Amino acid sequence: MGLFRKRKGIKLNKILEEKDQERLAHVPDDLVERCPSCRKMLLHKQIEADCCCPNCGYHMHFAAYDRIEWLVDVGSFSEWEAALQTTNPLDFPRYAEKMAQQREKTGLNEAVITGQALINQQAVAIGVMDSRYIMASMGTVVGEKITRLFERATAQRLPVVLYIASGGARMQEGILSLMQMAKISQAVQQHHQAGLFYLPILTHPTTGGVTASFAMQGDIILAEPDATIGFAGKRVIEQTIKAKLPLDFQTAERVLETGFIDRIVPRERQKSVIQTLIQIHAGDGVNESL
Repeated sequence: MGLFRKRKGIKLNKILEEKDQERLAHVPDDLVERCPSCRKMLLHKQIEADCCCPNCGYHMHFAAYDRIEWLVDVGSFSEWEAALQTTNPLDFPRYAEKMAQQREKTGLNEAVITGQALINQQAVAIGVMDSRYIMASMGTVVGEKITRLFERATAQRLPVVLYIASGGARMQEGILSLMQMAKISQAVQQHHQAGLFYLPILTHPTTGGVTASFAMQGDIILAEPDATIGFAGKRVIEQTIKAKLPLDFQTAERVLETGFIDRIVPRERQKSVIQTLIQIHAGDGVNESL
């Protein structure tokens, strides 16, 4: 009977895919990127406009200016405080040199971009933090730019949309970086007392003093899938309590279950959800389901 056994089919698709991956391995690095989740090699032109992997949907890093261009109405963004740059207030060794390297590497003056734009013809104040710049750590300039974002939004009666990512307070600026938590929180509260809408979107990672302050002060708090959201790092906590933490500890999904955020929204739906929330707050009656 063995003669008539069904032979195993050759998985042609898998072979072709492996060949494609071998071919892409020889393409210059500036033309390809490997997905951190599924490990598939992708040509940059294959990656979606929202920087998600077309194979597994993984949310890749989204550069600040690219994210703004993707989200707001074409040509509507006007940057605020673009000239502000970090100094070295504590004369921390090699800090000025590191800042110069970061500016050259990322094309950013600091870890946050702020400004005004239109989203579906609605005027908003917008900020985007970029983790390429020293993990978007919060120093005096980051704190000042975000504070001014809320102050100007309050003066102009604008809602604030703020994409948040951060490794926490910037150690090279010591207590001055920690002071930014209170300063920003006060500006957020004044914006709230003026009856204005604040929408933070937490991206990977949102940790440290940023989580302990303005990241959790929104009227509605959204997050991206699989984003790390917490205060102290997982390894630090494990070393302190001498125990292993669950695999889903500090994931957006777990944080949603415990009630700290309101919704996880994948990038493919973020535009429509943000537009709808802004319209609702502006009093433009909408029936669209979130």
